[in-house]
Amino acid sequence: MKKYHIITFGCQANAADTERIASRLEKQGYKKTDKTERADLIVINACSVRQSAINRVYSKVQNFAKLKSQKSNLKIIVTGCLLPTDKRKLKDKGAEIWHPNEYFACRPIYSDKTRAFVPIMTGCDNFCTYCVVPYTRGREQSRSTKEIIAEIKTLINKKYKEIWLIGQNVNSYPNFPELLKIINNLPGRFTLHFMTSHPKDMSDKLIKTIAECKKISREIHLPAQSGDNKILKAMNRRYTIEHYKKLIKKIRQKIKGAKISTDIIVGFPGETKKQFDNTVKLFKEIGFYKAYISKYSPRPGTAAAKLKDNVPLEEKKRRWRILNNLVHPVRNIISNGAGKLIVIIGPTASGKSALAIKIAKKINGEIVSADSRQIYRGMNIGTAKSTFPHHLINIKNPDQDYSVGEYKKDAINAINKIIKKVNCRF
Repeated sequence: MKKYHIITFGCQANAADTERIASRLEKQGYKKTDKTERADLIVINACSVRQSAINRVYSKVQNFAKLKSQKSNLKIIVTGCLLPTDKRKLKDKGAEIWHPNEYFACRPIYSDKTRAFVPIMTGCDNFCTYCVVPYTRGREQSRSTKEIIAEIKTLINKKYKEIWLIGQNVNSYPNFPELLKIINNLPGRFTLHFMTSHPKDMSDKLIKTIAECKKISREIHLPAQSGDNKILKAMNRRYTIEHYKKLIKKIRQKIKGAKISTDIIVGFPGETKKQFDNTVKLFKEIGFYKAYISKYSPRPGTAAAKLKDNVPLEEKKRRWRILNNLVHPVRNIISNGAGKLIVIIGPTASGKSALAIKIAKKINGEIVSADSRQIYRGMNIGTAKSTFPHHLINIKNPDQDYSVGEYKKDAINAINKIIKKVNCRF
């Protein structure tokens, strides 16, 4: 029996494609092998996001060409995100080229027993100036709702716990909120994720749907790419940083326990230190749970490749480190604070309320004010105002007795009420 071996580079979309490629090959009578030297057919599922990624593909093809000289029937196939220039060069090196659309609708052979990637669309119509996707995968194409639901029902029947809807611009899927509702209402115990989203397609209807659907994950991935409006315009992102911040505010107001992750590019052509500082400000203000930070790399054929790549590599690395260091403390607070009570103690006017608001903002938490003098009506000494839920322990008239035991009981009751809420954090 003929054997195949697949090497996958890149994102979740490529991982999902690999499962479909495997299905296609097994229908043709091939059997999987983990060793390249035993394979009769080798598939490289390529990523072209950065030049370094495509360089690895060239290196692999060159090595397998040597193997082919010893094994004349060996087939080398390259697929995934490939620019036209790379396709021509790889063909010259003896590789056969497949387009992702050839296996997009294939039923996959899932590589994981609990988590599954379900592509719902492919390609992109946004033409961000740094991105190769419209040139490598083409314009947006979507699978039918019927086809998607059929695949997800199969996964639920097989007891999959995590289902990921995948697409280069997943929330541009026609009537995406309705698709989420249909999946959420399917019987079974699972969590529904989706990525990657574009801010311009993060509608109020979509935010409301996520808030109302209990099976949808509260981890929201929303790429900002930059914190500066001039850079966003140069990237052709079609939103301002003010719009992005408003989206985050809406998400956190509507979706309890929302954790925001993002994508950022540092060192985009022409990015000044002042413009980068705007991205730093964005990180400090939003408090991202995760951030996938890339150092800009020009890609042939994109509009940005015509711009001068004038930010030195060392400066790109410095900016990367700054942003990376801003993400980890926030993530640690969220991860370590989940389901716990964070107690802030200090003398009067020492900044306790300001610190509580800052932490609540970072982790989308709630505040219980435990100042005993705030119990009595007319003696509220709190001055810090917050848009986050802010609970007093109780309210009593000044002429009423109120013991320490009652105070403790009311405090515990106030805390327990919040604990019962879904995804609550302190």
